[in-house]
Amino acid sequence: MKAYELRRTGDRQDWVKVERPTPQPGPGEVLVRMRAVSLNYRDVLVKRGQYGASPGGTRPIVPTSDGAGEVVAVGTGVTRVKPGDRVMPTFFQNWTDGESPPRPVLRALGAGDVDGVLAEFVVAGAEALVPVPAHLSFEEAATLPCAALTVWHALFVLGDLKAGQTVLVQGTGGVSIFALQFAHHAGARVLATSSQDVKLERARQLGADELFNYKKTPNWEEPVLARTGGQGVDHVLEVGGVETFPHSVRATRAGGHITLIGLLSGSWAQVDPKLSEAKNLRVRNIFVGSRAMFEDMNRFLAQHRIQPVVDRVFPFDQAPEALAHMEAGAHFGKIVVTV
Repeated sequence: MKAYELRRTGDRQDWVKVERPTPQPGPGEVLVRMRAVSLNYRDVLVKRGQYGASPGGTRPIVPTSDGAGEVVAVGTGVTRVKPGDRVMPTFFQNWTDGESPPRPVLRALGAGDVDGVLAEFVVAGAEALVPVPAHLSFEEAATLPCAALTVWHALFVLGDLKAGQTVLVQGTGGVSIFALQFAHHAGARVLATSSQDVKLERARQLGADELFNYKKTPNWEEPVLARTGGQGVDHVLEVGGVETFPHSVRATRAGGHITLIGLLSGSWAQVDPKLSEAKNLRVRNIFVGSRAMFEDMNRFLAQHRIQPVVDRVFPFDQAPEALAHMEAGAHFGKIVVTV
């Protein structure tokens, strides 16, 4: 089968297209023919060796965590799925329900020594697969396992989002666009930031109520406060990291909720107790989510007929170009590779 491996080439790591033996499912396992894979900023960090354990000292691994495909064979004892089912592997293969296991125990696809999904065929445990919502294509479904589920966990599980509350989303990448869509369909008021007016206008078309260009207004928390009667927003999905976090704190109401998700500005946000405790903020880190959360999210997607926003679809042979497009940061929504 065709696949990509993350390998060290010279003084750096690259995605290298290879031929691998087609894997076979063992007891309790399923062979999935992958049809589409989506990228996350995490994939850029893994390639740079900046995310968890680098594969450089172990074996080459198949990169990426998010994809969708169809079941082609099942191992003994599998009753959860059958050949022909459209499925998505979960980001964490061993978190089915309940509280998150300790992070060292979690097995995330496409990092450390765990193969990901940028291959023609993938073997996964039957308990680590989720059905594709009927209204979605493979390309759309491939966007869900990490970015969408992270948003669901942040807003609905940890944040207990209610209709009428306010949600601030930063930028127009995959996480932020899912947050905009989910919050809008839940009846929340959405405030969105971006460096480009054209992207803000697209956000408005998806349901954003208030728009702020952070290039034109670097202290964007000031108009956010003005638009919320001086109170601030109820929820912030913090994807910028160290540079944006102080603005997020000032833009959040007393007792509000901030979820730390990304580090687009170069490093993780450093929580200053003087800032967060003075306002009694709930500041949480988040690790994607469980299979049970995934299934709950899919019911919400189906109920509201939500279509993930796909920025661009690349053919399999151009997967490295897709990653470069992600790294450039010019996308709106998700980047997908067909398999």
